[in-house]
Amino acid sequence: MTKLRTWLGAATAMIFAAAPAVAGDIAAVQSIGFSDDGSVYAFEEYGIQDGSGFPYSNIYVIDTVKDAYLPGTPIRIRLDDENAGLSDARRAAMDKAQPLIGKYELGDNPGSLVAFNPVSEVGVEKHELRYVEYPADPAFGQAYTLKIEEFSVAPAGFCVGQVDALAAFRLKMTEKDGSPADELVYEDKSVPASRGCTVGYRLGGAVTYSPLGGAALHMALVNVLSRGFEGNDGRWIAVPVRP
Repeated sequence: MTKLRTWLGAATAMIFAAAPAVAGDIAAVQSIGFSDDGSVYAFEEYGIQDGSGFPYSNIYVIDTVKDAYLPGTPIRIRLDDENAGLSDARRAAMDKAQPLIGKYELGDNPGSLVAFNPVSEVGVEKHELRYVEYPADPAFGQAYTLKIEEFSVAPAGFCVGQVDALAAFRLKMTEKDGSPADELVYEDKSVPASRGCTVGYRLGGAVTYSPLGGAALHMALVNVLSRGFEGNDGRWIAVPVRP
């Protein structure tokens, strides 16, 4: 047992020695689901906070009609305890969100993750996703394409002096059911303070849902990159798309 512990300690040291000296905190994302009619959508982001090393979990519950958070959300949990595990933070956030998850029956309608584009993937376009609406093999239906365009706005608040400009974005649908399109889905009027000092965006995923008897809904998962303690941090927002 002693030899095993010694080997594990040495292996762990080698892994950390080989890791990059500067690395930000890129949150993982987990889709939770939709209300039966698609008017509510929820997802979780979680990870270990850059700098402090504390585990966190944030759950966002969105009114997809108003494109706004439900009252009392987002639910943000960070456990300021070096002995706490990531599972503890996720459990605490899920417990707090459970009344809303139960009320809207979000676990019964998970939708489909039809595209995913993490920051670690190379050789792909970070601002664009092309996908079909339903997961099937062989595939059926025609393609949809979402595209992000970044633009700059003046920094405000804490970010003055931290960055020369804040990155803002607009989201467009450039292909709709296989046909060329040029539809503006969303455009920043300002950059919310909750995003931090933004330096860029990545179109990280798409989740689709088709309510019974209703129009399909697509949720664009956008990875927000902001200036962090040891590199850029990544958090998530979800934008409703009604093609």
